[in-house]
Amino acid sequence: MELKTSREIDILRAAGRLAASVLNKVLGEIHPGVSTMRLDMIAEKEIRSLGAAPAFLGYHGFPATLCVSINNELVHGVPRPDRIIREGDIVTVDLGVIHKGFYGDTAATVGAGNISAEAQRLLRVTKDSLDKAIASIAPGSRLGDMGWAVQKTAEAAGFSVVRDYVGHGIGRKLHEDPAVPNFGRPSTGVRLVPGMVIAIEPMINAGSFKVKTLSDGWTVVTEDGKLCAHFEHMVAVTETGCEVLTVI
Repeated sequence: MELKTSREIDILRAAGRLAASVLNKVLGEIHPGVSTMRLDMIAEKEIRSLGAAPAFLGYHGFPATLCVSINNELVHGVPRPDRIIREGDIVTVDLGVIHKGFYGDTAATVGAGNISAEAQRLLRVTKDSLDKAIASIAPGSRLGDMGWAVQKTAEAAGFSVVRDYVGHGIGRKLHEDPAVPNFGRPSTGVRLVPGMVIAIEPMINAGSFKVKTLSDGWTVVTEDGKLCAHFEHMVAVTETGCEVLTVI
C-alpha cells in the first residue's frame, strides 16, 4: 500500500475530475435507441480531447474505453454496435482515465427512459450505500467500517452485496492495495490513514449475491438474472475524514 503525497493527490484529484466530467457527459447520452458502442466512441473522444488517455482500453486485453453493463450485467460489459439500449433498461457506465501518469476511475448506474419502481429503488439504495461508506471514513476508521456501511444499507433493503468484486487502492496503477470490500464487520480490516487513495464501488444485486462471467470472457452477470447496480467514487483519506476526488 503506497501513501500519496499532497502533490500526487493534486494530480489524482485532476484525474478524478476528468473522469467525472467524462462520465457525466456519457450518462447524458444514455437514452433508448443508442448503442453501447456509440457511448464508447463519445467517451474516448472526450477523454482524448481533455489531454488524457483511456485507462481501460487494452487493460488486460479489454477491447474498449468503457465498460457498459445493462440490467443483469454487473461489470465489464463490452460495448458493441448491435447492443442497443431500450426503454426501461438500467445502464452502468464504468470508466477510467490516465492523467499525468495517474489514474481516475468512476462509475454510475442510470435508467433509460421510464424504469420500474424496483429498479429505481435499487439505484437509490446502491447510491445511498456509497454515500454511507464515504461518510463512515473518520480518523482511526477501518475498511470493515466502510464495508459494513454498504452491507447494512443494502441488506436492510432486501438486496445483496456482491462478494467476487471489490473496490481497490488507486494511484500510478489502476488497481493497488488495499482491496476494499463492500461487506465486513465494524472495527476490522486495514486502518485508514491520511495519504491513502481508494476507489469505493458498491455492487448491489436485487437477488442473490452470486455472479458469473459470460462466454465472451468479460461480461459479469447475476446468476439469477436479476437486476444489479454499481456506483464508484475515488476518495482520498485526510486528517479529518476524506475528500471525494471524482466530482466536477
